[in-house]
Amino acid sequence: MKRRAPGFTIVELVTIMVVIGILAAIAVPRIGQLDAFTSSAYRNEVLSALHHAQKSAVSHRRLVCATVNAQNVQLQIALSPGDQACGANARTFSSPDGSPYSSHGTERAQNGPLVGVPIFFQPSGEITMNGAGTVYATGLISITGQPDVGIDGSTGHVE
Repeated sequence: MKRRAPGFTIVELVTIMVVIGILAAIAVPRIGQLDAFTSSAYRNEVLSALHHAQKSAVSHRRLVCATVNAQNVQLQIALSPGDQACGANARTFSSPDGSPYSSHGTERAQNGPLVGVPIFFQPSGEITMNGAGTVYATGLISITGQPDVGIDGSTGHVE
């Protein structure tokens, strides 16, 4: 009786090649979509931070300041009602779960008139460029690979 030589048959090798080909066809395109996913996540973080700032200003009846930087959003809330400035008269304000609003990938808030400057959420729901509430904040925040985040200060609309 003949002994079989050790190794794989041609059928086994072809089967393995087909399985590898199918996995490659499915997995490789998904890897390219991860950047779009994290970019979308950062846009949602920015929107969430701005909505949180606005709702908190109205509910606490205090000024809330938000600064959208390249990779994070910093929030501060005034210590007492009627304060018209953030900084020494404010404390850091984080998300409801206590984590910072920040980018987790390569996405950035690139440009726009509202990037890198304080935005003031008034207790009335309006969004302004100063603590006194005399200049409405209106403009866009551009985020890498995502639709712009728009702010209309007179109506308090953030989208």
